[in-house]
Amino acid sequence: MAAFKRKRGGRGSADNKAKKAKFVPDKGEVSSETEQEKINEITVPPPVSMGKWTNKERVLIFSSRGINFRTRHLMQDLRTMMPHSKADTKMDRKDKLFVVNEVCEIKNCNKCLFFEAKKKQDLYMWISNTPHGPSAKFLVQNIHTLAELKMTGNCLKGSRPLLSFDPKFDKEPQYALLKELFIQTFSTPHYHPKSQPFVDHVFTFTITDKRIWFRNYQIIEEDASLVEVGPRFVLNLIKIFQGSFGGPTLYENPDFQSPNMHRREIRLAAAAKIREKQMVKEMQKMKRTEAKDDLSKDVTADIFLTPAEEKPVHIETEAPVRKVVKKNKHKAFKRQRMQKAHS
Repeated sequence: MAAFKRKRGGRGSADNKAKKAKFVPDKGEVSSETEQEKINEITVPPPVSMGKWTNKERVLIFSSRGINFRTRHLMQDLRTMMPHSKADTKMDRKDKLFVVNEVCEIKNCNKCLFFEAKKKQDLYMWISNTPHGPSAKFLVQNIHTLAELKMTGNCLKGSRPLLSFDPKFDKEPQYALLKELFIQTFSTPHYHPKSQPFVDHVFTFTITDKRIWFRNYQIIEEDASLVEVGPRFVLNLIKIFQGSFGGPTLYENPDFQSPNMHRREIRLAAAAKIREKQMVKEMQKMKRTEAKDDLSKDVTADIFLTPAEEKPVHIETEAPVRKVVKKNKHKAFKRQRMQKAHS
């Protein structure tokens, strides 16, 4: 029997043509004609990874100092889902945001996801197209990571996702700009060296309650149903800038309320509730004292009172008679006692 031997070309060949395997006969057989070799050639299709990587999008994902464990896990989940991302050390709080453009240039990245922590409880996320812009600033809320959710889905690491957007993204200009920014940032470039040639999960961006809700679903092959994998978070748009991390403001969300103002309203509402309770207690105390005063007086005692007889009014027309006062009455009694004593 003749053995078939596949002959492969170099991996770094410029042309993406199909490779051919040559038919090699055994030692006992002698092939004198070249036509017989052409007939016995076997065509091998080129591998998928031999495609050319043209869309060289690189995303830098890092944060400032002062983030908590939840934000750190969220960053790690995004780096896992996005094989075209890069990491860097945390940035100092004293540095200005324009320094991020220099960091992206050093890392050879043209997109950036920067997480900025304030007061160790508020998290802001910047999505920027470095170094020329535009850029958008969001407040991140309701963060749930992969380890926290414990979902049943399990998609392939490094696979290419499908991006699903709400129809509202095409109706308003600010959302249309954000849609293009999300597409360039979250989509994995075709033929990326670290990506897998499979599509098995979906990134969904939904606009509800004037916020952008991010979800990650796995596509099940049996019935093409969706199972949530995670992570999940909510983006509350603050501003869209023309430049990268600054510049003229293209759009400002009029419905945005800062976390400080929200916490202040909560404190004022709690204080008003406490004041209302104190006023209710004071009113109850006043009612109790009034009730005690009424009980101390006998209301039925007035029934048995008899009115006094009315005396006629006597008007004196003459002056009253003056009484005669005897003078030295005490001395007269003393003389009498002295006389009795001598006698």
